[in-house]
Amino acid sequence: MHMSEKNNVVEIKNLTKFYGNNKALDNISFGVENGEIMGFLGPNGAGKSTTMNIICGCVSPSSGNVTVGGFDILENPKEVKKRIGYLPEIPPLYLDMTVNEYLNFVYDLKKVPFDREEHLQSVMERVQIYDKKNRLIKNLSKGYKQRVGLAQALVGDPEVLILDEPTVGLDPRQIIEIRNVIKTLGKNRTVILSTHILQEIEAVCDSATIIANGKIVANGTLDEICKSAGGKDEFIIGIIGDSQTAYNVLSSMPNVRRCDISKKEDNVTEFVVEQLSDADILASLTSEMAKNNLAIASLRSVNPTLEEVFIKLTNTDALPLNGGEVESDDSSI
Repeated sequence: MHMSEKNNVVEIKNLTKFYGNNKALDNISFGVENGEIMGFLGPNGAGKSTTMNIICGCVSPSSGNVTVGGFDILENPKEVKKRIGYLPEIPPLYLDMTVNEYLNFVYDLKKVPFDREEHLQSVMERVQIYDKKNRLIKNLSKGYKQRVGLAQALVGDPEVLILDEPTVGLDPRQIIEIRNVIKTLGKNRTVILSTHILQEIEAVCDSATIIANGKIVANGTLDEICKSAGGKDEFIIGIIGDSQTAYNVLSSMPNVRRCDISKKEDNVTEFVVEQLSDADILASLTSEMAKNNLAIASLRSVNPTLEEVFIKLTNTDALPLNGGEVESDDSSI
């Protein structure tokens, strides 16, 4: 879905990166559409930071190409950098400046063509720090420092925002506030959000790209990834009639790998049925039920969770799956 569409603002094709003999990225391709918030997910050392550094022009690829807004990162680096706002995991703040002084500094650095006062006020209001503009950055809470980091990324009104672990170290209230700001910002620009926290992807993102060992292992909407990448083909079926008969019929059908009773309620018994991959037992299921005086009361599919998919695709148990924090992947990996 997101691989080669014409309206992709960020397009990555056949990207490979070597550090010495170590292949950090192995021929990866994906795209991100305008107005889309894409979660970039992977375990430590998977290649997330390398990919983001290449998009931002901080690191050169060994082969392949990246375009942002139609401009190639190697052929038109200045045009690409104009279109990108980057928030590293540790925001690049000058702590002895006030918020206003710092954003003016960033404005000059980026050579922004918009009216200075009007633009910076708009940026500060967007991330809700205008009332802190005369405060020294070192005296702000971590949550507000993160907002100042977001503000510097927004200076120049870039069409692409790249955010690396934007909520690490924040308290629950601050996390919710920053996530809401990101969702608002994503309404009229493209956002690539790198995170280890699966709930962050589910709460904020429209789609996700999962990377492991330098390769893209999943790409699409969250629903698409959970449906296609789980490797399961499960459904829950409610059957009216004798539960033992229903169990015998289901478990003896060809292509059924597993059948378990989920719950009983009055005259309806629910079963979790896992069929073999690519099998379709539903047509024969209906006639088998009828032959045995059973009726289907309900039928719904069961998709694995994003957590289950992540573990399966990345083959790791080292990820904190419930909102914990880990150190970000080494940018040299």
